[in-house]
Amino acid sequence: MTVKSEVAAQLLEAMGYETRQEELAVSVILNGVAEGDLDAYLGGWYPVQTDMVEPLVADGKVEKAVANIQGAVSGLVVPRYVYEAGVESVADLNAHRERFDATILGIEAGTGINTALNAAIDENLADLGDWKLRESSTAAMLAQAEQKMRDGQWVTFVGWEPHWMNVSFDLVYLEDADDAGVAQIESTVWTVVPGDLKERDGDVHRFMTQYVVDTADQNDWVHAYSYEERPADEVASEWIPAHYDTVATWLEGVEARDGRPAIEAVKAHFD
Repeated sequence: MTVKSEVAAQLLEAMGYETRQEELAVSVILNGVAEGDLDAYLGGWYPVQTDMVEPLVADGKVEKAVANIQGAVSGLVVPRYVYEAGVESVADLNAHRERFDATILGIEAGTGINTALNAAIDENLADLGDWKLRESSTAAMLAQAEQKMRDGQWVTFVGWEPHWMNVSFDLVYLEDADDAGVAQIESTVWTVVPGDLKERDGDVHRFMTQYVVDTADQNDWVHAYSYEERPADEVASEWIPAHYDTVATWLEGVEARDGRPAIEAVKAHFD
């Protein structure tokens, strides 16, 4: 989500706002949004983070402003060399349990995907009854998975796209089994904002509700940032002036802090 957040930040700065970006655990980010310490979270993955976000929505502490990416996918993945060795479905995992050390690498505790994985283990779905789920931060999970893949070891872990992992690693998303709900999960990514953002700043709120990124653009950003290893601010600052038509749709009806149409402020800033 780094470039997506950077593009939003640069547009807001061009509109006259001061911005800062925080890279924190999901639970910390959501708490910050709920308390009004953070104004937007652009990575609200559903159903992976459903159990973390929905209680805050129900309490009115946060608002799901817009589905900024639709048609994404999440669930258990394996390296391609594991897939080509015959592990094509969650149902194939247990036959090779020793190769995997009967372990699934997961993300933060309390997320929807971890809840589903724990339920699958508890209910012995797809013969996962004596497997264990190793919960950790996303960064820690990916670091462990990367090390195993470098060593040619077998590993299965929670994946999702769009994400840089799909560019950096050659992964295959497993098919689900026994309706376990742990693979090939169609996902939506929500922008989550404080429940009172519309009252505090209608222009920022409107921008957030209209900031929907095309999949092709998202893939280009991921490739530039993760594969080409270009700085996020460089990718964003080059992309914005080359795509004013798209930016204009995001800023329709939005005013900059000085009262100008936001798109005019953006063009004046970047040209």
